[in-house]
Amino acid sequence: MSENKKIVIAVDGHSSCGKSTLAKALASLLNYAYIDTGAMYRAVTLYALRNGLINNGKVDEAGLIAQLDQIKITFRYNEAAGKSETFLNGENVEEEIRQLPVSRNVSPVATIGEVRKHLVALQQEMGKDKGIVMDGRDIGTVVFPDAELKIYMTASPEVRAQRRYDELKAKGEDVSFEEIKANVVERDYIDENREESPLRKADDAIVLDNSHLTPDEQLEWANEKVMERLNRNGN
Repeated sequence: MSENKKIVIAVDGHSSCGKSTLAKALASLLNYAYIDTGAMYRAVTLYALRNGLINNGKVDEAGLIAQLDQIKITFRYNEAAGKSETFLNGENVEEEIRQLPVSRNVSPVATIGEVRKHLVALQQEMGKDKGIVMDGRDIGTVVFPDAELKIYMTASPEVRAQRRYDELKAKGEDVSFEEIKANVVERDYIDENREESPLRKADDAIVLDNSHLTPDEQLEWANEKVMERLNRNGN
């Protein structure tokens, strides 16, 4: 097997099920690039909130579409923090895009066809040389339907809500478990029922239910799948 043989790894699944945690760890282990597509949709949502394009949960679709070309999203690796961070028009917005105002509004923004097409084109450009791990909702079905490895992650709504609750509380945010669980359930419904690129498992994806797995156990499982694919491709 050639050492420079690299693949595209697509990680899809429900919100708050640890896709980013697994994808980042796997990318680091393999020395692959990590692309957080969820952060891209969150950055667009933050832009819309800041520019008055979302009011009472309603998105001004025409206004947002008209301004898409003004939204530049990049990722930069922060060596001190040991992680990739999201920049919106040159500003580090990594913390702000993870907060509840963005979480509440990201699904409606992500249902807009023109927004998805704009970001999918950016994502495909980022992955054209392979050697990437990308996570999101439609990576294995729309962005990279020919990805060599597709992982579909899920966990129960209760488990996912608890993880999100613990994460936000650790950051000192005043949140309620019931509110977060309601947000998780609502986002599942919107993601699975939207007209444009709904969340679904690709036919050739491998399911990972991580309700009762530690991050280390998930990484070991995923790395085994990567090695299987690389060995298969190398034969």
